[in-house]
Amino acid sequence: MTRALGIDHGDARIGLAISDELGMLAHPLETIAVKDTPDTAARVAQVVAERGIGNIILGLPKNMDGTTGAAAEKVRAFAEKLRALVTCPVRLWDERLTTVAAQRSLHEAGRNAKQSREVIDQVAAQLILQGWLDSQSFML
Repeated sequence: MTRALGIDHGDARIGLAISDELGMLAHPLETIAVKDTPDTAARVAQVVAERGIGNIILGLPKNMDGTTGAAAEKVRAFAEKLRALVTCPVRLWDERLTTVAAQRSLHEAGRNAKQSREVIDQVAAQLILQGWLDSQSFML
């Protein structure tokens, strides 16, 4: 099975997570600082090529009632940029409450908000990717 890449897209930072070779577990990978990276889609495409990624799972922010807003439109636009740069599928995945869950997880691990800032987006990407991986195991 090829590896999958999870993405938590934000205005300031983009968190990346990667699956293991078996496609069972998601692991934090890196955080892309948007202000320091002129073309974030190109950086993600570079990671895809370097890591042999077979699926990209991009978190789609939805409101609690299932509707989407401006943030979701930004994610959809980013997905289209990625699709033009990579050959693997780019899938949108409901990411409701993943950042909240990531914050809670890091807090429970003893990290305060300042310590968590560097990795919060990676952990959110990890949760997005793990949700997708878990859904795939039911389809086997």
